[in-house]
Amino acid sequence: MPLENPQRFTVTAALIYANGPIHIGHLAGCYLPADIYVRYLRSTGRDVAFISGTDEHGVPITIRAKKEGMTPQQVVDKYYTQIKDSFEQFGISFDIYSRTSNPVHHETSQQFFTTLYDKGYFDEEVTEQYFDEVANQFLADRYIVGTCPVCANPNAYGDQCERCGTALSPNELIEPHSTLSGSKPVKRQTKNWNLPLDRMQPDIEAYVNSHTEWKTNVFGQCQSWLKEGLRPRAMTRDLDWGIKVPLPDADGKVLYVWFDAPIGYISMTKEWAAEQGRDWELYWKDQNTKLVHFIGKDNIVFHCIIFPAMLMAEGSLILADNVPANEFMNLEGDKISTSRNWAVWLHEYLDDLPGKQDVLRYVLTANAPETKDSEFTWKDFQTRNNSELVAILGNFVNRAVVLTHKFNGGVVPGTSVSDDETQLALDHALLDELAQYPDRIGQAIEQYRFREALGLLLDVARLGNKYFAETEPWKVAKTDPQRANTVLNRALQIAANLAILCEPFLPFTAEKLRAQLNLMASPDRKLDWTNAGRADLLVEGTQLAPAELLFAKLEDDFIQLQIDKLNKTKAMNAIDNAGAPISGAPTDGTPEALEQAAETTIPAPKDTITYDDFVKLDIRIGTITEAERVPKSDKLLKLRVDDGMGGRQILSGIAKHFTPEELIGQQVTFLANLAPRKMMGQESQGMILMAEDADGSLALLPPHKAVWNGGTVS
Repeated sequence: MPLENPQRFTVTAALIYANGPIHIGHLAGCYLPADIYVRYLRSTGRDVAFISGTDEHGVPITIRAKKEGMTPQQVVDKYYTQIKDSFEQFGISFDIYSRTSNPVHHETSQQFFTTLYDKGYFDEEVTEQYFDEVANQFLADRYIVGTCPVCANPNAYGDQCERCGTALSPNELIEPHSTLSGSKPVKRQTKNWNLPLDRMQPDIEAYVNSHTEWKTNVFGQCQSWLKEGLRPRAMTRDLDWGIKVPLPDADGKVLYVWFDAPIGYISMTKEWAAEQGRDWELYWKDQNTKLVHFIGKDNIVFHCIIFPAMLMAEGSLILADNVPANEFMNLEGDKISTSRNWAVWLHEYLDDLPGKQDVLRYVLTANAPETKDSEFTWKDFQTRNNSELVAILGNFVNRAVVLTHKFNGGVVPGTSVSDDETQLALDHALLDELAQYPDRIGQAIEQYRFREALGLLLDVARLGNKYFAETEPWKVAKTDPQRANTVLNRALQIAANLAILCEPFLPFTAEKLRAQLNLMASPDRKLDWTNAGRADLLVEGTQLAPAELLFAKLEDDFIQLQIDKLNKTKAMNAIDNAGAPISGAPTDGTPEALEQAAETTIPAPKDTITYDDFVKLDIRIGTITEAERVPKSDKLLKLRVDDGMGGRQILSGIAKHFTPEELIGQQVTFLANLAPRKMMGQESQGMILMAEDADGSLALLPPHKAVWNGGTVS
């Protein structure tokens, strides 16, 4: 059950790997909603600790270090600084933004592991894993490359094939080799320590089921994992980069990155509390503290199942009250991809569009992927800026300030009670409606409905524009100056309220608005949420600053520069990660794309085969009659294919390209005589054939007209 009337809040935002910069998908996924939530809580007077930092251990760090020719420590130092600076410039108001390489984190993580070990929670297990005899180390999945057994991609990783999307294990690769030395790895026995999630499942189920108020995507994903049945998971790894396992017989072993990373929330709270002279335990052990984790959907299982299991085992720490995970944000019709440089990078945005932090904050919130994946486009960015921020919010404030300068010398006028019943009713209706907005916006924020809250904020500006349209003070000033002054005062009070209400969403705009209105707090007029909705925030006689536009219109040529930048990236993506040209380079008409297309070549043909080789392939046409996602897999779909011979089950790694619903009824081409194989515990009896476009998207290969199921391809 959700905690009612908590005394304090511990709010965390996901610890991002320090192996690259921040992009808009990260912001929309968790950091921006977390910041809005925390800024609102602070404005209501709540005690809040907003905690985040960089995750600086794990294989992604070592892979980036190898790629950049740096040490892992150099990599995390580089990206920690860049990420922290970007967040600060964008206005993400962490109480602390730290890192998991700090000594306090190593100490806290090792203490946590030791506590669980001493309580007997871990199961020791000896297994065989791949070992590189040249590099003299065990190999994580991503350090093993071989031929994919599904699509024959020669560069498939030990955990998945990035060409066909199939989830793999190192044992399934054909002719595996080490990316460290290029040598063929051997199997060696190694011991690791498992957290027995299977035995802990009843307690985890009870915890999850007590939070039916969680977002449907979060609660549903948890139920899927629980229904499948939890399995033990190793909490240690055979690596040389990470936090050393604090046991005498654990040389060459480090804590699993998803064991130590969430403990970072605790160690970073310790750092912050020590700096502020506070007691960190109040934020992690007091039952009147509300713990909220903001994450992206790819981290749900770690924050809702594995980390709570760790906390339960430790015994003295509180569990999360809510985990409001967002879905993914796409970019211009394609998934954001760091490897393909298909992203809007925050540090580049801040350089290209200085002073426009709030425009991006507004657009990402207005189009946040709260319940389903959403999409960022530069045209939508321009439209929302021009038609909403400029035309509604900025226009209202500008009119109020300009008219006050014109008719009252820029001084906040007083009010008078009108004898006109229509005018009186109009003012009462305005003030009554204004008074309701803080509670309505606040409720939406507290229920993690940030898009709705932002819409209500814009409605406050609409309320002001509507009031101007109904009262027309520029006309009334000629015949009834007192009435015009009253209207201007009411409008300025709305603007003052906007300065408070927009601060969680648009903090830079709120600051500009406070300066323009010369809005200052006083003992009886605190400029926070507790006083929002009042009609006396601005004191009569206050001198306003000169009128200044809050937002500027964005012209087409300015936006086109950003679109061209992405088009250049699209053209460059005709070259794969290894530098080999990919067929079908896009030609979108830009000089860069045309130049890239001219340099693009078709991949070299595979070795010649004989007709006898070809006739061994039994390629047929079938119709997909059933389709569903494979539990615990982001890649696999389980398909039932009518093959004219009673039907068969085929597992295909295409879940990121197609939904199950859109596949049902489609005729497809499939390889019928591929030897059956197990994937995720289920048997696949064939392979769906696909065409891959230059951008990595997949297309079905149906016949150009309907063919009987079981028809052969020859």
